[in-house]
Amino acid sequence: MTTFYDVPADLLNPALADKLSGMDGISRPQWADYVKTGIHRERPPTQSNWWEMRCAALLRKVGREGPIGVNSLAQAYGGKKDNGSNPHTPAMASRHIIRTALQQLSDAGLVAMKETKTVQSVDGDQKLYSGRIITPAGHKLLDEVAHSVREAAEEAYPGLTKY
Repeated sequence: MTTFYDVPADLLNPALADKLSGMDGISRPQWADYVKTGIHRERPPTQSNWWEMRCAALLRKVGREGPIGVNSLAQAYGGKKDNGSNPHTPAMASRHIIRTALQQLSDAGLVAMKETKTVQSVDGDQKLYSGRIITPAGHKLLDEVAHSVREAAEEAYPGLTKY
């Protein structure tokens, strides 16, 4: 069976975005038409399905690198901020976009928080989390989409047939 590790992201993410657009829990917020994806960008995205593409990319990245937090994901989706005549500096992507997309994926049952331990505090027991991980339903969805895209991946990348 083909897993999502076997298929390149440029083929997996658009197919996964199409699959996510049909799900009930994944929908673009009203503010998503006007917001930039980070401070290093000058304009909002022009793609009509950019929200679903970002959710698909986040789901794949959480599946590959999880447990992973919002801050690490914001660094991964960031870029270079143009400082004019000064040197460019690293900029993080919008954590609000990433957090909202992860909350939608969590409501759809594809992503969950990984609890590390419970500590005692003045307010009572506090749970500590190490980040987000993919659930079995999310893993199954990724593998199904990867299996459906496998033939196109073998045509585009002939070296994949030996894997």
